[in-house]
Amino acid sequence: MSPAGGTAPEAPSAFPWDEAMALGLNALGWSPRDFWAATPRELTAALGLDGRRDAATAADLRRLIMAFPDS
Repeated sequence: MSPAGGTAPEAPSAFPWDEAMALGLNALGWSPRDFWAATPRELTAALGLDGRRDAATAADLRRLIMAFPDS
C-alpha cells in the first residue's frame, strides 16, 4: 500500500534486451560496438518501426488523477 492509502503503481516491465540484441546484432548485422552505441530510437528507426505512442487523452488523464490523487 502506498503512503497515501492507495495501491502502489505497477512496476515497469524490463527492457527486452534479448530481443533488441537479436535484432541489432543478427537482423541488422551491427557489430556489438555499433549496437551499444545506438540509442533505442535509432534501433527503432533502423528496424523501420514507428516508436511514437498515441498521446494521452483527457479520459486517460482523469483516470490517472483518480488512481493517483494528490495528498
